[in-house]
Formats: sequence, structure tokens, C-alpha cells
Amino acid sequence: MTVTTARARETGGTRRDLLLDVAAEMVAAGDADAVSMESVAGRAGVSRALVYKHFANRQALLHALYERESSHLHRSLSAAVQRASTLEEMLRALVAGALAAQSERAATFAALASEGGRPRGHRDRQRRRDAQTLRHFTKQAVAELGLDEEVATTALGLALSSISVVLGQWRRRPSPEYAALLGETWAAMTIGGLRSLAAQES
Repeated sequence: MTVTTARARETGGTRRDLLLDVAAEMVAAGDADAVSMESVAGRAGVSRALVYKHFANRQALLHALYERESSHLHRSLSAAVQRASTLEEMLRALVAGALAAQSERAATFAALASEGGRPRGHRDRQRRRDAQTLRHFTKQAVAELGLDEEVATTALGLALSSISVVLGQWRRRPSPEYAALLGETWAAMTIGGLRSLAAQES
């Protein structure tokens, strides 16, 4: 989104959103170190006092941006998973979304983290989101495959935590084709393993 587009959105959003949009553009363009209360005000075409009205300082601005981007990502992944009707579709949606986010947003999150933009409590919030995701997948596995809840929780906990390995593999060969192969392989191995466990229980 360009700054012009962000300004055009101002009537539908908030001044705070506008300022975060401007900061996000700077970070995405590789200018994270140039983000300041003054530079954001200048690019947004507002007074510096208005930026201070919404954010106490540069770190608060970066923290807010990190949280907003993280929340957007979580909502996007959750929506994709919610649209799926089977466990296998849910797994494919999750890994495809994670790979897409790695391609589109990893540099932004890395730049924000390097500038001290990751809020102190973010890891705890992410753990709660991960736990919620695990519960959702477990519930589907129990209903669809008849797995014991503890077995499903253990197996899916291992599978979901291994997505970080998938992302690490993609970073070594960042192409759409390899992303598709990795996603397909991970989903097939995960659903295959779950079905195997269900067969052992029956």
C-alpha cells in the first residue's frame, strides 16, 4: 500500500492506522532505521505532535506496528483454516499461509525485531495463539479421525511446531515451486501420520 493510498483510507480508518501504514512502508522498503517520529510525520503529511498523540516514542510506534502486523497475519491464517472443511484442508491452508507469510513479511518482521520493535509480551501472546490453533486442530482430528484427544494433541503439537523447519528449508531455496513442494510434503506426511495413529487405535 502506498502512502497516497493510506491517506485515502484515512476517512475509513484512523489517523493511527495512517501513521502505522507509513511506518510499515518505510520498513518494507528497507528503511526501518529511518523510522522516527519526525520522518513518519513528514511522510504522512501531519504534525509531529499528532504522531506523539498516538505513540509515546519511536519504540512505542515500532511495537504497535509489530503487533498490528502480527495480528493481521494471525487473522489471515485463522480465516484460511476456518474456511477449510476437513483436517487435511486445514493443514494445507495453514502451511500454505505460513509459507506465503514467510515470503511476503519475513523481512518486515526481521527488520522490526532488529530495531527493537518486538514488544516484550509478544512471545506470550504468540504462545496463546499457538495453543488456540493446536486446540482447534485437535478438536477436528478427534471428530474426523476418532483419535484419542491426548494422542491427537501430542501428534499435532509435533507437526505444528515443525512448520518452522519447513520455513527454514524454504529460506534455503526461496521459490514458489519449492514452497508448493514443501507444503504438499508436510501436509501429506502430517495427515498420513495422523491416519496411521487412528488406524492403530481402531
